[in-house]
Amino acid sequence: MQTIALNTKSRPSTVLCGAGAAKQLDTILDGKDVFVVTDENVYGLYKDFIAENFGGAPVCVLPAGERHKNRHSLFTILDKMLQARLRRNSTLVAFGGGVVGDMGGLAASLYMRGIHAVQVPTTLLAQVDSSVGGKTAIDHRGVKNVIGTFYQPEYVVCDPLFLRTLPQRELKCGLGEIIKTGALDAKILDKLERNAERFFDFSFLEEITADCVRFKAGVVEKDECERSGLRKCLNMGHTTGHALELFYKRRSHGEYVLIGMLLESYIAEKFDICAHDYAEELRALIGKVLKRVPRFENIAEAAGLALYDKKNQGENEVSLILPAKRGEFAELRLTDEDYIGSVEEIAGGLA
Repeated sequence: MQTIALNTKSRPSTVLCGAGAAKQLDTILDGKDVFVVTDENVYGLYKDFIAENFGGAPVCVLPAGERHKNRHSLFTILDKMLQARLRRNSTLVAFGGGVVGDMGGLAASLYMRGIHAVQVPTTLLAQVDSSVGGKTAIDHRGVKNVIGTFYQPEYVVCDPLFLRTLPQRELKCGLGEIIKTGALDAKILDKLERNAERFFDFSFLEEITADCVRFKAGVVEKDECERSGLRKCLNMGHTTGHALELFYKRRSHGEYVLIGMLLESYIAEKFDICAHDYAEELRALIGKVLKRVPRFENIAEAAGLALYDKKNQGENEVSLILPAKRGEFAELRLTDEDYIGSVEEIAGGLA
């Protein structure tokens, strides 16, 4: 197990990463007034674990899935927190994937203007990305993560034991974020290329998860609230990925990140941000996880949703975080016409 410190201006956060991390929950939560948020799928798998590790704490069980990441679910959590008579020194434990983590973190930041929070991510995607860094949010009126806060958890507990109950599709979702991190960090990219046949090996996933967490912690420490622009790099693949996810819905976040990275690698080439050989290198890694690109109907309409992305600054402008060269990224701002036309052209050529 590795201990990774994340020191931000708002509050420090400690990430426990690796086998045995979950055993530290007894120490972390000892003597604390605990409230647990989870979803139906996770509760079905880990009901006994929750009972054994959270000391009979009240448990709020939410419907599973991104479509429930909304104000109704948020206020369900807040209502149950109030019913449990939580105080400012209480601790909310978000036990689940990214949706649970985002909503639980947001509820913790709002209740009595902020109580303690602990994230226990149970998916690969949440372990390598959403549980670390303090972003919390719900979706609203068809716009992803538009209502939220920056609120650092005191602890994040990333134990690979939870990955063993995941279907392969969920592992693919996490690999999307891992490959994204490789596009931002040359050492991680080298490791991915050396281990391209081990992407579904749990010992490799445990190792690479710690690498990704350490990289993200370094970025968040320098730009906790996305003020300097550095933290924007973590959104590579997400502008297009989020737009497709909102429009089509049928796939998961991580799969859409992979598709977004793939399409945006061609945009990076088209606008001379990235050399062909390097773009092909990244696409080869994506191809290890994403075997084929689905055919998207009405993709121009879907791409138009990128205009709601939070990185955008100008009217009718789309901001993209693109791979430039090994370990480097660049921001490209396109008019909506150029962006939508490029996505439509590239997706049509891949179908």
